[in-house]
Amino acid sequence: MRVRLLIADDHPIVRGGLRAALGGEPSVEVVGEAADGVEAVRLSAELRPDVVLMDLRMPGMDGVSAIRRLRGTGPRVLVLTTFDTDVVPAIEAGASGYLLKDAPPEELVRAVLATHAGETVLAPAVAGRLADSLRRPARGRLSKRELEVLRLVAGGATNREAAATLFISEASIKTHLLHIYAKLDVRDRAAAVGEAYRRGLLTD
Repeated sequence: MRVRLLIADDHPIVRGGLRAALGGEPSVEVVGEAADGVEAVRLSAELRPDVVLMDLRMPGMDGVSAIRRLRGTGPRVLVLTTFDTDVVPAIEAGASGYLLKDAPPEELVRAVLATHAGETVLAPAVAGRLADSLRRPARGRLSKRELEVLRLVAGGATNREAAATLFISEASIKTHLLHIYAKLDVRDRAAAVGEAYRRGLLTD
């Protein structure tokens, strides 16, 4: 039985290359292509693939958000991306495997088949990063108030504007931000927002 595969990547050249590399495999049938997370979720519902080959950094709905939407709907998701920094959010969202785009075609084919068989596939560099993440002491979870502050900051609010919105003092906002920086292991507002998106704490 052939594995029904949906390719999700925002670059047409990449999608074409993947289709060419995988389409000739007798064990794989490429049933569709998606240019972003929204289309990946929609086509998954329409085409019912066995495996979705998912890029992570796409416009609109990113790959991690799409993986969350697909979780429990049927297909397994194999991440194929350029970056090895998003492995923890992707795996937490429900990805079955994580490969980098420099993987040779034969490795990609094996990974698709292994993912369909229920195995977890991780590129060596990704496995190392995941192990390092697990070895690090767990940071505390953000409180409800800290998430509210972070959402306002991500939306461009100043400390004064955030304080007015939440009916608290500017000093309280600064204290919450210091706690957020410590929990996310960052040093400033921009890094906190970026890390929060990376971890899936904030969504577009």
